[in-house]
Amino acid sequence: MVDVRFISSSIIQAANHSASSERIELTPWDLRFLQIGHIQKGLLFPKPKAPLQENDTENTLIHHLKTFLSHTLHYFPPLAGQLAITQHEDDTISLFINCNNARASFTHAVAGVTISDIIKPVYVPTIIHSFFPLNELTNFEGTRKPVLGIQVTDLIDGIFIGCTNNHVVVDGTSFWHFLNSWSEISKGLIHLSKPLVFQRWFPDDTIIPIRIPRSVVKLKQSNKELESILPENITKLKAKANTEMGTNNISSLQALLSHIWRLVICNKRFDPNEEITYRVVVGCKRRLSKLPDNCFRNVILGVFVTMKAKELLEQETENTAWTMNRKIATVTEESNKFEGKTILFCGVEEGSIDIEVCLFAETMGALAIDEEFMDVLTL
Repeated sequence: MVDVRFISSSIIQAANHSASSERIELTPWDLRFLQIGHIQKGLLFPKPKAPLQENDTENTLIHHLKTFLSHTLHYFPPLAGQLAITQHEDDTISLFINCNNARASFTHAVAGVTISDIIKPVYVPTIIHSFFPLNELTNFEGTRKPVLGIQVTDLIDGIFIGCTNNHVVVDGTSFWHFLNSWSEISKGLIHLSKPLVFQRWFPDDTIIPIRIPRSVVKLKQSNKELESILPENITKLKAKANTEMGTNNISSLQALLSHIWRLVICNKRFDPNEEITYRVVVGCKRRLSKLPDNCFRNVILGVFVTMKAKELLEQETENTAWTMNRKIATVTEESNKFEGKTILFCGVEEGSIDIEVCLFAETMGALAIDEEFMDVLTL
């Protein structure tokens, strides 16, 4: 078994930091991630063709990455900060991001494996887990650990940069923004063209800080496997789904997720009439007009797609993809509505009830001519 040998560990702070620490209050979107693990992304590069001298990686590359990570953190103060916790007398807690330039962690390691050892196996090699810092932690532990960790691992013929980020602080889109900015600054970009927005938005009647029960903080873990799917296969899935459904609205991701979901259910034993729910995480930054493009935060929402097992087994992938597409299409900024949402109000006449139902247009149209449904309504 190949071991990872750790060479050094460092604390990285922002190159320029004001004396005052910015406090960022957390939204319900952020707090949902306290119980789960961090975001982890890995970047794999071949080593330069020119031979390196002994210790050249440590003296040159590592120094370069550390230096420009520090410069980049100047523009991303939440990533050099930490989660702060406030204890309340009613057995609740509240949390916020303290942009105090506490630290990000940086680790340098060596592993005796090749790029081929990593990318050729069908399943992700177990050693990959050792290429990432801040493993086996929930996001809540950002109260005592860095919210950002970087590990650079020298391979026999390559370099692996493992990046771990606290999911309470950012979502995947914002994390990639940071990684791309670090790359650009490392290549000579003097400053970011557009300042980032870190403060969260709350409705006017929100009581801040948001308190949560102390018992909400529990450890949850899951096993993960990673596979690579060729782009041409994804293109075929998308084309077939749209052709069969007579539309161009089904995305590559929706076609792929539906295909995987259907085949997973096909290979498990379910009662045909059992309802199966699939949770799709939808990025909302482009769906909210009031949200600036340069916001740096969590802006994702879980959408639940429910079908019976027999529908998944008997129908083709395109039907599943269309169902998923229609459900995702309901995620807009108007009135916080979703398919099936029903709200009841006291009616004007004593004892009467006003009902608001959110349904797809075709379903609402069918109900409008359903005598059994219309008989109980007064329009």
